[in-house]
This record gives sequence, structure tokens and C-alpha cells, in this order.
Amino acid sequence: MKATFPTLLIPLLIFNINASQAQWERQWTWGGPLDSVQSTFSVTDYHLELRLDFEERSLEGTNTLSLEKLTETDQIRLQLIKAYEVSSVITRNGESLSFEHQADILDISVPGSFPEEISIAYKGPTPIATHPPWVGGFTWEKDDNGNQWIGLSSQNEGGKLFMPCLDHPSNKPINGASLKITVPKPYTVAANGTLIKTEGTGADTTFHWVTAYPIMNYNINFTIGKFHLHEQNFLSSSQDTVPMQIFVLEENKDKAPLLAEVFENSIHTQERYFGPYPFPKEKVAVVETPYLGMEHQTINGYGNNFQFVRMGDVWYDWLLHHELGHEWFGNKVSVGDWADFWIHEGITTYGDWLFYEAHGGEEAYHQKVEETRRNILNEKPVVGKPDTPADEAYHLDVYYKGAYVMHSLRFLLGDDIFFPMLKDLASHPPFTYENQTNTTEIIRYIEDYSSLSLGDFFNMYLYRTELPKVKISKKGKRGYEVSLPNIDFSIPISVATEHGIERIELSSQPVLIESSTRPEVDPQHWFLLDK
Repeated sequence: MKATFPTLLIPLLIFNINASQAQWERQWTWGGPLDSVQSTFSVTDYHLELRLDFEERSLEGTNTLSLEKLTETDQIRLQLIKAYEVSSVITRNGESLSFEHQADILDISVPGSFPEEISIAYKGPTPIATHPPWVGGFTWEKDDNGNQWIGLSSQNEGGKLFMPCLDHPSNKPINGASLKITVPKPYTVAANGTLIKTEGTGADTTFHWVTAYPIMNYNINFTIGKFHLHEQNFLSSSQDTVPMQIFVLEENKDKAPLLAEVFENSIHTQERYFGPYPFPKEKVAVVETPYLGMEHQTINGYGNNFQFVRMGDVWYDWLLHHELGHEWFGNKVSVGDWADFWIHEGITTYGDWLFYEAHGGEEAYHQKVEETRRNILNEKPVVGKPDTPADEAYHLDVYYKGAYVMHSLRFLLGDDIFFPMLKDLASHPPFTYENQTNTTEIIRYIEDYSSLSLGDFFNMYLYRTELPKVKISKKGKRGYEVSLPNIDFSIPISVATEHGIERIELSSQPVLIESSTRPEVDPQHWFLLDK
């Protein structure tokens, strides 16, 4: 049966991470400290060949890994959940390597020279997602016509749920991935990159998808169903003509043109703020999924049941827009440590707010900011400790407070600096594609770009939970002293009085303001303050 979600609950679902973790126990995570053995090599691409058994809900196949040796080692350590059985590990020249598969770890002995390529054959029952996409795995559903509908989500668990891999966010295969997925006819496989070949053999069809762009493990993805494919082209701001593909269930094919329109509006809006679409040589696409959604590179999962709303003069879908935003922050600009997860989710969430401004106006933008501000918890720092695993990094304020930091930064820099900086940040070579970044590098970049010293601001909002406390004291008949007594630096904040709004440097030292009425500090809520 097709997944459905109550309309009023949807805006809360994707961000209500704490609630989901309390109710659904996550069995796997990834990230944390990089294993010492795994630091001796990297994986440069994956060639995955799988056959799905719908009746048994299992898979069988091989994953061929291209390897690069970084330091001397006599061992290759990969991750693969124990539910799968590994039958062989073979090098490119046909040599069989001995291995041990225990507790989701696959250790492979390398007695001679380090292999440039190994192929691992494995099979077994797929892990079932108990609460996708927050608690991931395979989702085995049926559409309203009784056809198989299979999704895969693994953001918080990593690639080991479906393939043997070096499962750490710092290893981003620079040459991409190839996926050959075999399914019974008449089903379709939608996956990353470009469809190179479709080959029918007897009762089965093999779909061969290839992405040449660097890609993180959890973004390698495929969705299976009886799909209708709507195709058209998208003209990017880079002047590239990019294939646009919309995969929807056959029963929803009449909804594909409007979904394409909504999708195209979102792409144009993201490009307005973040720059050209990052993967023009392949495609921009969306596939209908049996779970809410996920930012799989070039093939975003969408399960929001076509709940479009009007935003100004265009149709809008919050989920579609959010997951698309990750093509810039998450897929193009990515982090190697989940401690810095806010760079993916916080900046992307801020991009959602900018859609409100672009199409609903300034008032709609500030209403969205205010709506979000009330849901910020301030229970954990936005940035975690170094080597944070995914299950610890993933919490509400990574989204909401991370976005609010960008909102505050806009006030500090001003629009004339902030918006060019944001677009340049999304295209800064040291942060993009095969390169990865972190919070320290992002802060340094913004300081260099703006020629401002912003370390105290970022430390306060990213690394601490205590908010600046506003103190207003009456001073004489027409005066008030205003201060932020619990911070040790100054910050420019707007203050409203009977004379209008003035931008004033506030710190722990009181500032005397002449006014017959009580001043209002930060009337438009550009900052998170304890008032």
C-alpha cells in the first residue's frame, strides 16, 4: 500500500529527529574515528552488480572496488552487514584472497602486492527499513495496483546496508559508481547518473546506470517500481541543457507534468542562490519512493504524495525543494566528518527559506523564520566533537539552528556580500566534488570573503547552546541601558525605539539609548537571543 502522511504533520516529520530516535532504535551507524587499517587505502569507485529477488526480499551479486594504496598494509578492511554471506574475494588477475566476515566487518588478507581492484561476491536477505529514511534499509512496498515498489535509504547507516564498502564519510569515491541492477520484467530501476544500457534476458531486465561524479556511499541509490517516465530538458544558468527525468508510479502518470513544473521552479530558485546545477553532464531527476524522501545524487527520492501548495505565482513542494537543495550542499559540497553535518542540512534548510522570499516576498520569509525559531531546542551544539558518528550528529538543531546561523550571517554581512558569498561558497573548488570540507574551513572562507572577524559569532551559535541574554535597564526619565551580559564580544544588532530602528554594537558593556519607550532589541529576529 502506498505510504501516506497527514498534510499537517509533514513539515514536522523530516526534522523531528529526536522523536524518531526515541521510538525507533537504529541498529547501524557510520562515521566516527576512521579505522587505522582503513586509513591505509581509499576506494576510488564502485561497480555494483545486483539481482533482486522480490519473493525472498534478498539480493545477490558482486561489488568491484577500485583501490588506491595510501600507506603500506597487508590488509583491506571493509564494512558489510553480517546478514549477507560473502562467497569470494577475487583480484583483477583472478587471485582469490582469504577473508573473514564478522560483526559487519569484512577483513581481507593481502599476502602480496596491494591489489588495484577486488571483486566481492555476496548474497543474503536485505535489511528492512523500520522507519525510513531516518532508520534506513530496504522498503518493500506495493503500489495501489499491487505492483512491487522497492526503495533504499541509508543516510544514517551508510552503504554497508547494500554493498561491501569503505563505509566512512571521509572516503568519497572520486570516480563515482556504476550500478547494474537486474529485476523481473516489467519493472524499472531508477538510479544515479546516466542510463548507459538496458538489456533484457528472458524474464528479467538489467539496468546499467553510471555516475562519473564523486559520490558519497549513502547517495549511491536505486529505486524499483512500475514507473512512468516523463522526460524533458532543463536549461541551467550555466547554459548547459540538462536532461530532466521524472519517475512516477504508473497510477500517477497524469501528475508527472505538474511535478516536473514544480521541480523546474525549484531548480531555478536553487540556482538563483547557490549557482548552476552541479551535475549537468548526467541528469536532474526525481523518483517516487515508498518513504518520505532523500537526497540521492541526481535522483532525489520523493514520497510527499504531490501535496503542492501555491507560493506566490508558482507551485511549491517543501520536500521536493529541500532534497533538491542537497545537490549543492551535501552532494557537491560535502563533509568528511558528521560533526559538521549542519553544512549539509543547515545551509540546505536555509535555502528552503529563500524560496519563501523569492516567491512569497519578504514577509513570507520572516514568517518562516519565526515559525522555525520556535522549534529550536538549544540542547546540543550544532557542531559535534571531532569524529562524531551519524547517530550522534543527527538532531533537530542541525537543521533549524544551522539555518538560523545563515539567517544571522546575512544580517551581519548584508545582502550585497552575503548572497554572492553563498553562491561562491557552493562553487569553491577546495570544498566541492572530490574535495570535502568542515566547519573550521567554512568559517575561515567566510571571514576571508567578507573581511570580517566572525569567530566569536560562530563559536557562540555553532559550538555553544547558551544564547546571548538581553538586559534592558531603565536609566533616568528618557534613557535605557541595553547590554548582553553573558558574552565577551560585541555584535551589531538592530534596536527599535520611538525614533526608528538603529543598528547598535551590543556587548556586556551597557549602551545608553535615549527613548521615552522601552527599546525592542532585534525586532525582526535576525538573531537567537534570550530576551
